[in-house]
Amino acid sequence: RLPCPPRRRPAMAARLKRCVVRRRDGPEQHGVAASCLRELRDKACGVLAIDKAREPITLVLAEDGTIVDDEDYFLCLPANTKFVALAKDEKWSGKSLDSGTSWLSEAVDEVDSAGEKWKQLARQLKGDLSSIILMSEEDLQVLIDVPCSDLAEELAQSDTKTRVLQDTLQQVLDRREEERQSKQLLELYLEALKTEDSVLSKVAEPQAAPKKEMDVVDTGTSSTGTPAKTALSDQILAALREKPAPELCLDSQDLELVLKEDRAALAWALGWDKQKAGALQAACDQELSKRLQQVQTLHSLRSTSKGKKTLPWGDWPSSKRKK
Repeated sequence: RLPCPPRRRPAMAARLKRCVVRRRDGPEQHGVAASCLRELRDKACGVLAIDKAREPITLVLAEDGTIVDDEDYFLCLPANTKFVALAKDEKWSGKSLDSGTSWLSEAVDEVDSAGEKWKQLARQLKGDLSSIILMSEEDLQVLIDVPCSDLAEELAQSDTKTRVLQDTLQQVLDRREEERQSKQLLELYLEALKTEDSVLSKVAEPQAAPKKEMDVVDTGTSSTGTPAKTALSDQILAALREKPAPELCLDSQDLELVLKEDRAALAWALGWDKQKAGALQAACDQELSKRLQQVQTLHSLRSTSKGKKTLPWGDWPSSKRKK
C-alpha cells in the first residue's frame, strides 16, 4: 500500500496587528487586532458602536489626522498605532489635539505623559544647565522625583554627578519657597499696618462721616459691558489667583505671557481691579528679569571657564538642604 501524501496545511492567516481606535469626540479608546484595513474598519464600527447608517467610516491617524485608506500604508504602520474613526459626514479637526478629549491628556496616558515629560526636561538640561533657572516649580519637582539612576542614564552622566544635580534642583526649589514665605509675611505685616491705621483714624474721628456710594471697580470690561478676553490658560490663571507669590511658581514662558496680557483683560479674568493686576505684572516682570540676568551671568562664566563648552557638572553645590 502506498503511503498517503502528507496533508497540506491551510495557508497561514495574515499576521494580526494591534491598533487603538476611538471616536473623534470621545475619550474612550479600544484596542483591536486586525490583519488588514477592512478588518480594522469592521472591528472599529463594532467596538465603537457606530450605527450602520453612518458607515462607511474613515480612519485617520490620531497624531495628525492623516487619512489611512491604502492597504500597503496600513501594513507599514507600527503596532499600537492610534486611529480616530470618523463616521459619515464627520471631518477631522486639528483642535482635538489640544482639547480635553485628546488622549495625550487623558488619565489612561497620564503615566506615559509624565514619563515623557521628565525625559524632555532632562534633554533640556543636557543641552543647557542654565535652563534650571527658567523652569517652573512643577518641572523642578518632576526632575527631583525621578530615580537618580534613570536620570543619570538619560543625561549620560554618573550617579554621583546626577545626585549633585538633583540637590541643586532641590536648592532652587527651596529658595523659591523661602522667597514666597518672606513675601507672604511682608504682605501680612503691611496689611496689619493698614488695619491699625484704619482703627486709629476711626477712633480719632468725633463722628463717622456718612458713607458715600462705593465706586465701581474697573475690572477691565468694555463700555458695552462685554468682558475683555484673555489668552492665558486656566492653569496659569489658577496659579495667579490662588498662589501667594505666583511669579515664583510659573516658568519663564508663562511669565512672558502674563506680561504681554492686557491689564484690563487680566484684571477681569482674575476678578481683580486694574491696580492689583498691574502690581502682579510688575512682580512677574521683576522675577523674569532676575532669571534672565542669572542666565546671562552663567553664560558669561561659561565663556570664560577654560574654554569649556558646558558648565562642569561637578561645580554645582552638592549639599542638599534639609527641610
